[in-house]
Amino acid sequence: MSEMPQTVLVTGGAGFIGTNFVEYVLRQTKARVIVLDALTYAGQRHNLAAWEGHERYVFVHGRIEDAELVYSLCQRYEVDTLLNLAAHTHVDRSIVHAEPFVETNVRGTVVLLEVARRLRLRRLVQMSTDEVYGECLRGACAEGAPLAPSSPYAASKAAADSFVQAYVRTYGLAASIVRSCNVYGPYQFPEKLIPMSILCALHGEPIPLYGDGSQRRQWLYVEDVCRALWLVCCVGEPGRIYHIGGGVELSNRQLLELLLQLLGRPTTLLHSVPDRPGHDRRYALRWPTLRRLGWRPQVSLVDGLAQTVAWYQHNRTWWEPLWQGEYAQYRRQWYGEFLHSVGS
Repeated sequence: MSEMPQTVLVTGGAGFIGTNFVEYVLRQTKARVIVLDALTYAGQRHNLAAWEGHERYVFVHGRIEDAELVYSLCQRYEVDTLLNLAAHTHVDRSIVHAEPFVETNVRGTVVLLEVARRLRLRRLVQMSTDEVYGECLRGACAEGAPLAPSSPYAASKAAADSFVQAYVRTYGLAASIVRSCNVYGPYQFPEKLIPMSILCALHGEPIPLYGDGSQRRQWLYVEDVCRALWLVCCVGEPGRIYHIGGGVELSNRQLLELLLQLLGRPTTLLHSVPDRPGHDRRYALRWPTLRRLGWRPQVSLVDGLAQTVAWYQHNRTWWEPLWQGEYAQYRRQWYGEFLHSVGS
């Protein structure tokens, strides 16, 4: 099962990783890409406006929970590979309101699995996260280590992953799971740490930092993640779990200090806020399978951050409506007391 996909259905294809993945496939391969996206706050159809009308690109507005729609798309376009990137992903939002995470991340995944089973698709690839393993204070998590999610978001992804494995075992579905460390790059919605910090710094506003900022994460540039995802779409084995690791590990404070250095802004913009409930101190992944397949990160952290900073500096028309609209409301709700306390 190592042949190249001919037609890939990318759910959540107008989001952060989805946009970058669709562009990667259309530029680097000859595959046709069908994008299905609900266009919630984090999905923007204009991300892919340059591809409208292209013979190998189709956009469909809809939800993965709509089984009839997903089934008809797979039939109509003769989809052979399904990559599920559709998900609610922000931990803070899951703490406030968990139900949408269950609806999309769990029920939506089951709908995709059932369609893939009925149509006997060549391969389904489920995008997951290192957060399903919970806190890893020493060493690194092996592929398939026991799951111990801490947040409602992580619990929803762990549940979805369990359904994938159940469909592989029960129905012989050709499905793989990919779990990645933290990803950053262009088109990331400004609620996430790196774009939020870039935009705060560009406005000279205080940057909220949970607790003492000592939480440690591995970081990978989105282009490296897209290469890994395509590799799994091509050669992924049923039931196999693939870690996308190898990122540089830093504390959140170290990361933001480096980011501010690249922006030429002072570290006095960093302001500690009360830590969120259940905040894991560290995540880390081992990634032996992708290493054996020849995948390695190619973009260094400094280069990736520099490219990301430049993208946000040169694409104000993309983020300004978000900063002043949906995200402005979210910031007032989540960080309101903090912003008031520092006089913002």
